[in-house]
Amino acid sequence: MTAARRGFLAAGVALLAIGAARIPRVSAEGQGPTSFALVLGTAQDGGLPQLGGNADQDLAARQDPKRRRLVTSLLVVDPGSEERFLIDATPDIREQAEIADRVAPQAAKAAGRPPLFQAIALTHAHIGHYAGLMHLGREAYGASGQRVLASDRMARFLETNGPWDLLVKLNHIAIERFTADRPVALNTRLSITPIAVPHRDEYSDTYGFVVRGPTRSLLWLPDIDKWEKWDRRIEDVIAGVDVAYVDGTFFDATELPGRAMSEVPHPFIAESLARFASLPEKQRRKIVFVHLNHTNPAATPGSKAEQEIVKAGMRVASEGERQPL
Repeated sequence: MTAARRGFLAAGVALLAIGAARIPRVSAEGQGPTSFALVLGTAQDGGLPQLGGNADQDLAARQDPKRRRLVTSLLVVDPGSEERFLIDATPDIREQAEIADRVAPQAAKAAGRPPLFQAIALTHAHIGHYAGLMHLGREAYGASGQRVLASDRMARFLETNGPWDLLVKLNHIAIERFTADRPVALNTRLSITPIAVPHRDEYSDTYGFVVRGPTRSLLWLPDIDKWEKWDRRIEDVIAGVDVAYVDGTFFDATELPGRAMSEVPHPFIAESLARFASLPEKQRRKIVFVHLNHTNPAATPGSKAEQEIVKAGMRVASEGERQPL
């Protein structure tokens, strides 16, 4: 048995604090041979606290490291093959790669600068979702052939705009294009299916992913404009998975005084609670809000906003939570 495999079988993995970031403890659920997904971050692109942010949540996070949150990302792990996959390369990828090393050590590291993940799948070209690729360049890690899964438009953005094009030219990343609604095999046990969603597509189109394992599946949908703009019903997508991580960027329309909320459209959590209220309890309990902005009061555990979500039969995602696949 390899040292990496023993790492997978060890119960009660404890994650250490790295720098100022809050690194959570990870429960024993899902350890052993069962594939699983691990939430690496729950914050919107700017993290918590956000640069220059003066919301109550920012002030609390600066005082208490336990209140800090990494940017939204998901780790998908197959302990049987000792493989791991990442959804979105965030500005916090350094800390998140350290978490991945502790939770899902790779089988064996080749000489040089081997890929840190078997693949990195990108949702879209907003800074919280791809900017971490910068750490794969020669100024930092200098990866060799890191597999990156992206839509055609996202791939062209990376291939034709600096500094990202240098990652491609120097083979730090190797892009593979995916197509909406066509499953992509991560390995023999895991797959992801990209689902196109309406969003502020200035530089690329936007996707959520349905992640499927041997026995369970989950929806990863951190960004969308409004549910009503989609070409399908979110309720139908939720019904087809075991757990649904959905856009919870803002709680309501009051969070950005002095700014037009229409410039950054998202389904407010308050709107989602009202929309999902008629769902059966079993369906509502699948719904988990992620990608919370630094202004979102639901980012504070025990807040009135979080209590309202729980009362409605849903919840807010926690860093370090596992979902068996």
